Amino acid sequence: MPFPKNLPLEDIFASIADGLFTVDTEWNVTFFNESAERITGLSSEEALGRKCWDVFRSSLCDGQCAVRQCVLEGGRISNKSIFIIKSDGTKLPVSISAAPLRNARGEVVGGVETFRDLSELHIMRKKVEALYEFEDIVGHSSALEKVLKIVPQVASSEATVLLLGQSGTGKELFARAIHNLSPRRDKPFVAVNCGALPDTLLESELFGYKAGAFTDARVDKPGRIEMAEGGTVFLDEIGDLPGHLQVKLLRFLQERTFEPLGGLAPVKSDVRVVAATNRNLKQRVADGLFREDLYYRLNVVTLHLPSLIERREDIPLLVDHFVEQFNALQGKAIRGASEDVLHVLLNHDFPGNVRELENIVEFAFILCQSGFIQLEHLPEYLQPRSGEVDSEGGLYGTMDEIKCRAARTALNRNGGKRMVTCRELGISKDTLRRLLAHSSEGE
Repeated sequence: MPFPKNLPLEDIFASIADGLFTVDTEWNVTFFNESAERITGLSSEEALGRKCWDVFRSSLCDGQCAVRQCVLEGGRISNKSIFIIKSDGTKLPVSISAAPLRNARGEVVGGVETFRDLSELHIMRKKVEALYEFEDIVGHSSALEKVLKIVPQVASSEATVLLLGQSGTGKELFARAIHNLSPRRDKPFVAVNCGALPDTLLESELFGYKAGAFTDARVDKPGRIEMAEGGTVFLDEIGDLPGHLQVKLLRFLQERTFEPLGGLAPVKSDVRVVAATNRNLKQRVADGLFREDLYYRLNVVTLHLPSLIERREDIPLLVDHFVEQFNALQGKAIRGASEDVLHVLLNHDFPGNVRELENIVEFAFILCQSGFIQLEHLPEYLQPRSGEVDSEGGLYGTMDEIKCRAARTALNRNGGKRMVTCRELGISKDTLRRLLAHSSEGE
């Protein structure tokens, strides 16, 4: 059936559920439908006549504009996922499609772009992923999976849990995973860093106080344990708990009651305790710094969290995870880490564990504006020393040999897909074929 003529296109555009806008050849917004108003939080009066990048401030507005590409090259773009910044400053995931606008003579007079709000899809995806993933715990190494395998059973119990591991291994992530997989998931999760608060404040933070308990206590203040009622309290750095509070915590674990500062009667509490430390509690017990009876009360279920060196094969997965995370937060489109960077990271000792790796990627995002994170984007302490060579797949040999290895590595990374590899490296099929041939000859 032929499309009817003389239909009021603006009425049609206004009625569709997707946001739609058009621009002229100077990138001024010339049309802005009702769905675009709803999704962006901007009225058409605010958008019309303004440059499109001032209206949307998307993750493509730094030189990869979809509409500009269509107007200048005459092509089309379909279902590209990006982020735009709404009028209230929040980031919104959307899927965009774009095409050039032509007049009756076929001349390009502007561009049109539609965009669909993907926030509900992202929420649904997170709910589905939550069935298979533990928070932001990323990795498939045997050392990690050995712990993850028993987390659901631990979570379903009411037992007190002690998490042991070096600083930066993700103890709070595991504590949240235990809470979120437990019957207490709909109740509060409250975290307390026992090593970050002075002894004088820690007791009132944990157990609260009554009005008149001390000079400035004018009203009752609930403690973290009371705030976690029905849920889980996470006591991080439990090894630093001072002696008098060890006694009070022991009583709470034994009787499930506590007394706020200045209180006259014990308060009953239904709270599960997950504790964590990077210290050797057995040694602290032997040294008389930690109560033995409290140690055994905490040590009902113990999970030993592996260091990053024990799960070195998870480093590339974690790098990809952090790159995706920072791309979303900063509106960038970094494609990942180069092979040279991964080689450096895989050979680093990571005394700061996963937290250190996250900081390295965040630092690289400051220097890297597009493409792949390169060696020059790493912190100075990871920069290869002058004249240093890599043991495999790195910067040694002639320039032709380096190019050949890079081509072979990129092909492997892309699962043998030659066209994808060509686009990534910015080379032709013939060039890739030649590099691969030379690479095979050199083996």
